[in-house]
Amino acid sequence: MNRKREDLQRVSDVHRANIQRRLEHRLEVARANGDENLVRMLEAEMRQM
Repeated sequence: MNRKREDLQRVSDVHRANIQRRLEHRLEVARANGDENLVRMLEAEMRQM
């Protein structure tokens, strides 16, 4: 049972890291495109994480 919990935690950690990495990329692209509205939205989303 403990092994299953560890596996679930590991999957959760990887999932969160993937979301974070994707969000950072989207923010980088929004900044490069000068889309300040999207930048603000993505920054707010990052704060929620």
